[in-house]
Amino acid sequence: MQQIEFLLHARPRGFHLITHEILQHLPELPECGILHLFIQHTSAALSLNENADPDVQTDLAASFDHLIRENEHFYTHTCEGADDMPAHIKSTMVGASVTIPITNHRLNLGTWQGIYLCEFRNKASCRHIIATIL
Repeated sequence: MQQIEFLLHARPRGFHLITHEILQHLPELPECGILHLFIQHTSAALSLNENADPDVQTDLAASFDHLIRENEHFYTHTCEGADDMPAHIKSTMVGASVTIPITNHRLNLGTWQGIYLCEFRNKASCRHIIATIL
């Protein structure tokens, strides 16, 4: 087992394909195994989704913003800005981790799958990732 901690550079709010950036931080992958990625934040998430058409990223962002709106009158956690509570809700919906099989020293993603950073804050900082290779 190996565990690596690293930072993803800050990105604007949205859904960002980060597969190549993740791979740059990892050592050579084993013949067979599992990669578990965990984001140490409550206002961002990790997901697997479409890696070919950038319209998917735009549509995901628009859909999440439509479903979970800022400045709702029932929010009580408002001290960190209008985007903060919606970011926590969105993060809970998507999740803080993904697990990907490793086959023949490569991530065994589907043809159209990529790893996404789902950034839900308007002005986010770098994001901490823990990668565990089993």
